[in-house]
Amino acid sequence: MAAAATLRLGFSAALSLFLGLLVSVKPGLCEEQVPLLLWTSEGTSLQSQPPPAAGHIVGQQQLAGYLEKTLNVGPRNVLLFLQDKMSIEDFTMYGGAFGNKQDSAFPNLEGALMSSSSPLVLPAVSWPASSAVIGQLQDQLETSPLYMDPETLSQLRLNASSPALLVFRLPYGIGADLMSAKEILSGNDEVIGQVLSIMKTQSVPYTAIYTALRPSQEAASLSVEAGFGGGRSLLQARGGYRERERERQRRIKEKAGIYGPVEFKEGEETCILLWAKGLSVSILRSGRWEDHDLTPSTFGEGVSPKLHGSSCDKTRAKLVLNYENVLGHRSFKLIFAMSQRHYKVSSRRWFTLDTVDLEYDGTKATFNGTRSIYAPAEYSYRCESVTNFRWPLLVPRSSKDPANQWRVSFEDFQIQGFNVSGSDFSYASDCAGFFSPGIWMGLMTSLLMVLVLTYGLHMIMQLRTMDRFDDPKGPAISVPQTE
Repeated sequence: MAAAATLRLGFSAALSLFLGLLVSVKPGLCEEQVPLLLWTSEGTSLQSQPPPAAGHIVGQQQLAGYLEKTLNVGPRNVLLFLQDKMSIEDFTMYGGAFGNKQDSAFPNLEGALMSSSSPLVLPAVSWPASSAVIGQLQDQLETSPLYMDPETLSQLRLNASSPALLVFRLPYGIGADLMSAKEILSGNDEVIGQVLSIMKTQSVPYTAIYTALRPSQEAASLSVEAGFGGGRSLLQARGGYRERERERQRRIKEKAGIYGPVEFKEGEETCILLWAKGLSVSILRSGRWEDHDLTPSTFGEGVSPKLHGSSCDKTRAKLVLNYENVLGHRSFKLIFAMSQRHYKVSSRRWFTLDTVDLEYDGTKATFNGTRSIYAPAEYSYRCESVTNFRWPLLVPRSSKDPANQWRVSFEDFQIQGFNVSGSDFSYASDCAGFFSPGIWMGLMTSLLMVLVLTYGLHMIMQLRTMDRFDDPKGPAISVPQTE
């Protein structure tokens, strides 16, 4: 409650809160967090939500809880200001946090927070959670996002009774001059002011959210280095940026490899490998999706998933991941069934992920993946995202299958069920196609122009000149009219 009272005193107090929480957060994690600011239109009253404890990093599930509580009672016309990069340091460096309010780059944001009766400031949100905020809002509002700009918004007429998700992308960049970042942030603040002014003109209540896709890493590095250097200036801190960036990349690579893949061994030899950055399932209950993250129970140091029921041979492989107490089900199984065979057209063997099954309390939900998930038999299969609801690679077996009530999501997914050598994946066949839509458009346009050019050259070559000419000194050429 003290934090909420502090917010009502003004935006500078919120920035001071940012500074205090920044001190509490471990320096090594600063680059993995982004702030999130949420407020409602003037005159809209919401129940104040308690801010997180100092030093606490808000994860994806907790962020979804904050959004759900806000949208259950607040306006369902959501304005999402999504900046490319942002960190707490952007507010401390450019927000007038040290008394120089005339130099603040956020006057419109400050006014919006002061006019709102119950703003919510989350100084540290894990950036994977902030990147997924569009999907969370889309699920809760049950509407697709509209990417807008102030000019387009002025021509749009909103209805307070119909939910809308309006996304405004804001740039961010740091050039050779430190002032360039402030100028970009000031321009973004002007865009926010224009949008809020248009919404006020239309008298439509709204919920606004300001966050970013990922941290502004350079700004975070500058601030942390300057803090450790005591009296050194920010310009002096820039000297070691490249070294810090190399160290940061090294830490990211180390962190990415903290856990190996799930291995199933038949005897002494490994025959199935599975790795994913995230495994999650969701079930539809009472009109709402309930999520459960299976990643901590599947991967990690000291984690040994139960694989009883798995099997493999030369033509078929099945990996069974056994869980307990998932979304209210005492027993829960995630099953990957694969097969391989020889295809005469390509003269080689290919393996396919035939089905992904969810077995829970005697019920089975089956997703078919044969049409989209395949690779050469000696390769592994990898895909950035494997889901059944957004750009689906998995589809329910039938319209009446229980799979229609489920959502599965595998992030940075890789699997291999055949020709496994040791504990490492073979060369990965990625799901990204070689020809993107842009490449196809360019090829088709080029082909059309070549056809037009060929037709024109052909017509020019068919032209015939006269083979007889009129000689003024000789007899005139006569052409009989009867011919």
